[in-house]
Amino acid sequence: MKSEIHPELHPVVFVDGDHEIVTRSTITSERKRTIDGVEHSVIPIEISAFTHPFYTGQQRIVDTAGQVERFMRRLEVGAEQRQRTVERAEAERQAEVEAKRKRRGLLPFASSTDEADAESGETAETAED
Repeated sequence: MKSEIHPELHPVVFVDGDHEIVTRSTITSERKRTIDGVEHSVIPIEISAFTHPFYTGQQRIVDTAGQVERFMRRLEVGAEQRQRTVERAEAERQAEVEAKRKRRGLLPFASSTDEADAESGETAETAED
């Protein structure tokens, strides 16, 4: 190993509740404790191998069926929203096409008699009178 490029290791004791792990680390603290004639820095930790749920066997059970159901519901909602968006876009496109045809006088439902009545200003009610 090259000299002077590695951090210094100090004797420490990691404390997790009732459990203590004596080792070496680059971390130090102001709190000290003498173990076997050697002064160690005391580092409090929240979780260790003694208290972690994975190691203690107290893991919480993951409700995978519930997660799948929630995912499927989100998937269905997204599909419904996409369908509504597609339908809305199709309706807007149809309205635009009809507006263009109407401006050009190419509406398929307008008959020649309706156009003639519209030009003369007569409506179906006035023609019957």
